[in-house]
Amino acid sequence: MSIKNVRKEVMLSLEKDIETTFGKFLIPPEEIWQPTDFLPNPQSDSFIEEVKEIRELSKELDNDFWISLVGDMITEEALPTYESWLLDLDGIDQHGEQKGWSSWIRRWTAEENRHGDVLNKYIYLSGRVNMREVEITTQHLVADGFDIGTARDPYKTFVYTSFQELATYVSHNNVAKIARKAGMKGLAKMSKIIAGDEMRHHLAYVEFIRQIFAVDPSEMMLAFCDMMKHKIEMPAMYLRESFEKKASLFDRFSDVAQRSGVYSAYDYIDILEKLNKAWAIDQFRDLTPEADKARTYLMRLPDRMRRIAERIVVPDTEYQFKWMNPLVVK
Repeated sequence: MSIKNVRKEVMLSLEKDIETTFGKFLIPPEEIWQPTDFLPNPQSDSFIEEVKEIRELSKELDNDFWISLVGDMITEEALPTYESWLLDLDGIDQHGEQKGWSSWIRRWTAEENRHGDVLNKYIYLSGRVNMREVEITTQHLVADGFDIGTARDPYKTFVYTSFQELATYVSHNNVAKIARKAGMKGLAKMSKIIAGDEMRHHLAYVEFIRQIFAVDPSEMMLAFCDMMKHKIEMPAMYLRESFEKKASLFDRFSDVAQRSGVYSAYDYIDILEKLNKAWAIDQFRDLTPEADKARTYLMRLPDRMRRIAERIVVPDTEYQFKWMNPLVVK
């Protein structure tokens, strides 16, 4: 049987127990938080005063912070790309059993969708950014799509989602810490609970990979290694501003995110170490020679990356982002 067909068989096998995953890692819409729980209520007489408070507190944080937060929000808003990618994986039939993989992906998307909604509204109310430019960037990012280097391979894709969910947890959690120090309790609470969602989703994808390791360890190890050799691309890799080329903004955004303390090269390394530990790759035996070599590579990679990170100098250049320019009303 070909590798591709084996992957399909494994995915179909995992799908039989997917309903158990729903209960462990997803929360019904009626029970989970909704964006309005963290925003001023437009039906309340105190709405205007609450908005004024947000606008005043928002002045306490510098442009680097707001650029990082906007980037996080735009990344969350690009959900149509992520859902369509996942639904196209080998072993997933979006027209098939509604209780299977396709249902997981749609429910996961529905939960993630709330993150972009609440951040978008909060940033809009803050008055700190040019929302029209932000909206143009978001539209470009959805239209440009992304290529995470997994093709239709579910093993590689679930490595990606395991990594990326933890990365977004780190990013939102760091935003919460910065906001709390600035006295922005509402934004801190909002970001903290978003981070909680991301951690819950991360644990789900980690569990999927753990189950794959149990039945197809050598191929799963090779897929994990291949993803890390080529580095995990961020969902916002194609960021751009109005009238600019695809991906022309990402490097500047990455510098700002590191400088602001929202997400750094060390966070990337820490995530890799956590995945190595979560999947206990140091304990695998009876792998194929190639897979065992991949395991050794993965075990040594964090130290190698840490030595590289120590030599990285994040520029202190004050980049000009159109997101932060005053809105010109035509």
